[in-house]
Amino acid sequence: MKENIIRGLSGIMYVSILVVSIFSSEFAFTTLFLLFGVICLRELQRLLHLKSYLGYILLFTLFYLFSYARWSPYATLVLLMITIFVNLFLVKDLMLVNKIPIFEKKKYVIIIFYLIASLIFLTLIPSYTGDFTPELVIGIFSLIWINDTFAYLVGKNFGKKKLFERISPKKTVEGFLGGLIFSGIAGYIVFLITGLLELHTWIGMAIILSIFGTLGDLIQSKFKRQAGVKDSGRLMPGHGGLFDRLDSIIFASPFVYAYLQILNYVS
Repeated sequence: MKENIIRGLSGIMYVSILVVSIFSSEFAFTTLFLLFGVICLRELQRLLHLKSYLGYILLFTLFYLFSYARWSPYATLVLLMITIFVNLFLVKDLMLVNKIPIFEKKKYVIIIFYLIASLIFLTLIPSYTGDFTPELVIGIFSLIWINDTFAYLVGKNFGKKKLFERISPKKTVEGFLGGLIFSGIAGYIVFLITGLLELHTWIGMAIILSIFGTLGDLIQSKFKRQAGVKDSGRLMPGHGGLFDRLDSIIFASPFVYAYLQILNYVS
């Protein structure tokens, strides 16, 4: 009982800080995720058995160039393409190899693209058309939360077929499909409430967030399994580390950003 109360309170605090920053200003939202990035980087370096200050220098430099200064649309496009390639390569490693090979240079590739660049695209999503739209990022977070919640509930009550047992024994195919379906329903509700974008855009984002959010969670679970730890950290009582809370949305963000940019280009 006490653990559930602590878990609930830490979750409420996390959501409250997130929502307040999003509706305060674009600067507050970006700065919050820069701070989140510092914490997640620390937790990821722990999983990768890496002790280095270079990652933090890269985090602040890349955030300044791409999230604050909006350095160059062409540089952002190049960063997006490399980030998606690296993330898809990690999906390949997840599916095809028993242990993700993590040599010294690859650790920095993972830090730069799997974490830092993905966080940058998360900060760019609400202003992908040029104007900051807080309701957009709130909607996206709502979709990922609904997906995670119903994947857990459906999997716990109806799950029989394991999704990826050797990495995450509790995840089931039924849970994944439940999360996907309810995320799609949430996309329809968000569309009705916000009036932003088209309905098919929200449904498409729900599908992307469900698929790539699940893959991001599995990849992080594989890193934790290789590191021999249960959680990435202990910052959030009852939840684990901050990276445990953000792994899905971080991994999915460059794919969502690319999706929105493609729709914006063809419309």
